[in-house]
Amino acid sequence: MPLDTVVLVVVAGLFAIVSGVNDGGALLATGLKLPVLRPITGILVLVAMVAFVPLLTHQVALTFVTRLASFDEPGGPIAMTLAVIAALAVVGTLSAKGRPTSLTLAVVGGMTGAGLGWGLPTSPGWVALVLAFGVAAPFAGGLLAWVLIRVLVATTTARGLWRWHWAGFLLQTFAYASNDAQKMLAVFMIAVGFSGAPPAYTVAVAALFALGTLYGLPKAGRTLGRQLIASRPPHGVAAELAAGAAVIACAAVGMPVSMTQAIAGGLIGAGVAQGGGRVRWYATGKIVSAWMLTLPASGLLGWCLALLVKGLGELS
Repeated sequence: MPLDTVVLVVVAGLFAIVSGVNDGGALLATGLKLPVLRPITGILVLVAMVAFVPLLTHQVALTFVTRLASFDEPGGPIAMTLAVIAALAVVGTLSAKGRPTSLTLAVVGGMTGAGLGWGLPTSPGWVALVLAFGVAAPFAGGLLAWVLIRVLVATTTARGLWRWHWAGFLLQTFAYASNDAQKMLAVFMIAVGFSGAPPAYTVAVAALFALGTLYGLPKAGRTLGRQLIASRPPHGVAAELAAGAAVIACAAVGMPVSMTQAIAGGLIGAGVAQGGGRVRWYATGKIVSAWMLTLPASGLLGWCLALLVKGLGELS
């Protein structure tokens, strides 16, 4: 196996773990105030979805692999490695500064920048389209949650809310596995050179993702469950249902979007519906500013790394 392939496989494994740290806890955080779903049960359901949903559909993974840039060209694995490194560096830096952000946005930026820097064929149209859907997803989640929280409060008992929580959680995890989670599979696709979704790789991705989720759950839970709004159980349920619906709609047309962004939008929408005072706007502003910085920063870093590594290779 060529050295660049080995390196990318290792980076892909690390990326799956970091995705669990960044995304897994956020997916469970919205329902932590409802005792009906234990964290270990939630993790098992989420991991099972990540392992098996790509066997049904992996259109979003193909968007990462073939539509943003052509990473099957010579040098593609190296460029992809640099793209992931750029994405992880930007997300890690922002998270260390208390500004959690979207790993999906970072990957889109890193892949675009590294592809351009390495001279791979890229599609500005697809990049713009993915960005447009990425911006729209949290707004769609917020609008849906604004409606749903009113319906839930008006019509649902405490026991009924538990049932809606289960429905919302299942919808949300299915949405994540059919969309956002497929960025992990996409890196393995480029590293190993397959175009489908072999069960061995989807299960491996899910196992690595689970490790990251176990580590990242407490911190992510504090960020979304407490910092954005003064959350109550109905807010979390409304956000789950709204975010799940918005992300599944994007997956249906092959558009990668951030589940954590959609959940954050749902929580804010649910909070606004019951009075804007519930929303902690300072924390919201910090997160939104991090989102706006993530894609250009990771794109620039990926471009610089690709130029540097390619230039050093040509000199040697």
